[in-house]
Order: sequence, then C-alpha cells, then structure tokens
Amino acid sequence: MSKKKETKKDELEKLRKENEELKLEKEEINSKLLRSLADLQNYKKRKDEELNRMLKYSDEKLILELLPVIDNFERAIRLDDENLEDELSKFLEGFKMIYTNILQILNDTEVREIESYKKEFDPTYHQAVLTDDIEGFDNNIIIEVLQKGYMYKDRVIRPAMVKVNIKGGKNE
Repeated sequence: MSKKKETKKDELEKLRKENEELKLEKEEINSKLLRSLADLQNYKKRKDEELNRMLKYSDEKLILELLPVIDNFERAIRLDDENLEDELSKFLEGFKMIYTNILQILNDTEVREIESYKKEFDPTYHQAVLTDDIEGFDNNIIIEVLQKGYMYKDRVIRPAMVKVNIKGGKNE
C-alpha cells in the first residue's frame, strides 16, 4: 500500500471518529435542552399555581379584619327590644342596614357563616371553649355559638367558638 492511500485511510478514520463524537455531543446537547425546557415548563406551572392560589385568597386579610366589625354590629343590633318607636330602635335601624350591606359584600366574595347551632361538633370548623350537660341535646352537639365562624371559599378563616353538650361532663 502506498503512503498516500494510508494517509487518506487514516484521515477518513479520523473524520469518522470526529463525526461520531459530534453526534454524541449533539445528542447530549439536545438532551440537556429538553431537560431545561421541561424544568422551565414545570417552574412556570408551579408559579402559575402559586399565583392563582394567591389571587384566589387575596381578600382574606381584609375579611379577617372585617369580622370583628360584624361581631360588633351583631352585638349592637341585639340591644334592640320590642319597642320599635324609641330612639334606640330608630338608631339601630341604620346599623341594621349597614350590617346587611356588609354581609351582602362578604357573601358576594364567597364568605359564608359556618352553621353550628345544634350541629355535631367538628374540630375542623369549631373550637370548643365550653361544655355542659343539658337534657334534650345529644352528646357532642353544639348548644350555643359564642362567636360565629366563617369560611372563605373552601377555607376556614375563623372557626366558630362554641359550647358543646357532653353527657356526664359539665365544665363551664
């Protein structure tokens, strides 16, 4: 064999080897690119979910600050008696209108009162602060709501503070 043929053969082998290395490098780069794209899509999905969660409950802080105001309105309204002609009743009529408007706004923002009275105690929705043993009520039934609880969308934002009937256990 001539030296010229051998050199061409070596050169051809060198080019094949180089070609294989370039193919492997290309596959590696494509693989890294695909992983990076998948990571980016996962990141974007997590961020979108986090943003949606934040937006879904964006009013929660304001609602929590309004709940004590509603409690105070309810206390004031309970002062009203049967005499609707006196000054207090006339004054409280304005309170009732404001209270009703606030409740409608909360209702429109998906705030719901947790129904508790005569319901079975559930620690997810209720906080038992007192117990009593009263005839006529089954065990573990709420006999008095001391402070209303509220749900915001699908989340408890304030559990109801309640008095629970416990048979054989009076604890006030």
